[in-house]
Amino acid sequence: MDFEQARINMVEQQIRTWEVLDPAVLDLLTKVRREDYVPDHFRNLAFTDMDIPLGFGESMLAPKLEARLIQEAALQPTDRVLEVGTGSGYMAALIASLAKQVCTVEIVPELHMQAKRKLGEKGVTNVVAELGDAASGWELHAPYDAIIITGSLPKLPASFERSLAPGGRLIAILGDPPIMTVYRIRRIGDGYSREGLFETSVKALRNAPQPERFVF
Repeated sequence: MDFEQARINMVEQQIRTWEVLDPAVLDLLTKVRREDYVPDHFRNLAFTDMDIPLGFGESMLAPKLEARLIQEAALQPTDRVLEVGTGSGYMAALIASLAKQVCTVEIVPELHMQAKRKLGEKGVTNVVAELGDAASGWELHAPYDAIIITGSLPKLPASFERSLAPGGRLIAILGDPPIMTVYRIRRIGDGYSREGLFETSVKALRNAPQPERFVF
């Protein structure tokens, strides 16, 4: 398979058409080799517009969604970033190329170890990979300049907003299937702004806090 041509096709046919136009993000997608983070038996599907199974009931997000989430976080070279849901480690590698430091948290031990090993093999030195349940927040290294949550949440725990530095951005996928909304939440002084960006549908984080449901 011609991975380089497939990578170009992915950027031109999937990523750009999904309103990902930031030159830094587009350049990044050509440099960080997605196929190296995909399970070996799915390498030929690395650039396909689909979620790719990682095992353990988890999957990689579709390329266009990964790129869009990173673009909307507006990452800066001085940023300290929290990623919730390490998965394959690919998103952490992308984020690490744009930010100063990344803390990425994974709840599945096997995926945590695989991603940690892969990031080490690729020489990604500014990522701290930690094992734990961050569905309700991860304040260990707060405050963060940006937080990207790669699974969905029926409701947003307040801990995430509290963990933002002044001017910090939180990218979260909120709601219930079949339609959820990706929000960008900014910390402005002592308050927060919330902007709905686009709709999608993504598997919920394990142990995601549930809102109270009315039962008739």
